[in-house]
Amino acid sequence: MATELQKLTDEELMELILNRNDNAFAELVTRHVKQFYSIAYRTLFDKNDAEDAVQEGFLKLWDKPTMWNPNKETKFTTWFYKIVINQCYDNNKKKRPLNLNDTMEVADESIDVETSIEDKAKIQAVEVYFRKLPKSQRTAVNLCFYQGLSNNEAADVMGLKLKALQSLLMRAKTTLKEKLHKF
Repeated sequence: MATELQKLTDEELMELILNRNDNAFAELVTRHVKQFYSIAYRTLFDKNDAEDAVQEGFLKLWDKPTMWNPNKETKFTTWFYKIVINQCYDNNKKKRPLNLNDTMEVADESIDVETSIEDKAKIQAVEVYFRKLPKSQRTAVNLCFYQGLSNNEAADVMGLKLKALQSLLMRAKTTLKEKLHKF
């Protein structure tokens, strides 16, 4: 049955989940947990908090699958990004703010061991300044550049008009360029 489920679209799986099909739910989680963890991590900057946010998002989906409205003609992933991002924001409200410093862990674990010290310093600087961007700018950059969503999809996730999303992206790029001009 697992291979049959793998052939279904996310939206078809959601129809099964509405009927409490736990195998369909497991398939949906397996299919997307990495991409939703990625956005959660780049929003919260903490592995455990990111895992919690994604898990809580999927638990909300399982507990109340009627949140999904198939008649809205929205892709499941676009809709669920909203759930995960909102869960991240809710979790952040519950925590006290972190003090950002220059010795934070770099989020990109794919950095080669032989990457030069200068390159590592650049990457770390980008991470430091990225974390200091306003929440809406970070979210826009996360969705468009790290998650690979189109500007239209990201605007939909964030509940914005396309021009507003583009403005957020431009402000984020400008801020990062200004901060990183020495590199």
